[in-house]
Amino acid sequence: MTGLSTRDRWIKGMRLIVRRVRPSGRQMKDLTAFEKKTGWKYSIVATNISRMTRVPGSHQIQFLDALHRHHAVVEDQVKTNKAMGLHNLPSKSWQVNEAWMLTCNLAADLHAWLRLLTLHDQDDLADAEPDTMRFRLYHLPARLARHARRRRLRIEHSWPWAEAFTTVWRRPHALPAAL
Repeated sequence: MTGLSTRDRWIKGMRLIVRRVRPSGRQMKDLTAFEKKTGWKYSIVATNISRMTRVPGSHQIQFLDALHRHHAVVEDQVKTNKAMGLHNLPSKSWQVNEAWMLTCNLAADLHAWLRLLTLHDQDDLADAEPDTMRFRLYHLPARLARHARRRRLRIEHSWPWAEAFTTVWRRPHALPAAL
């Protein structure tokens, strides 16, 4: 990699971290010609973090790789927030957009807590994106009916995620009360 970079214009202390992994089936269509030829997917990170004070081992390449890979979680959370409505601010007013952003962040937090507390054992929904959750659970084909001073939610029996929805509905009630 050193022969390919133009290090003469780089900041002092800048270095490249190159990671080589086997590509997944989803990544196969996005591989470059070189990656198709070698059979490996390469991800490159340029960093100028040399050493964090008072953090043992922070100068090692493994630490820096883990630090940058952890940042992908942050980027994934931004993607989730955008899917919850943050991608389109509704107004030219700062106060309205501020309220909208707070609402979108609250929706993303509720989405995350719902998956963590109620869907942790559901393989297809534990790490589901908001669009998947919206299609399977949030847009519910059901009818709210009143009878004998009680409200009943009547879910369509043929709906494939009816059991997952009832699990999501019942599990928060089984959680211990906060003191």
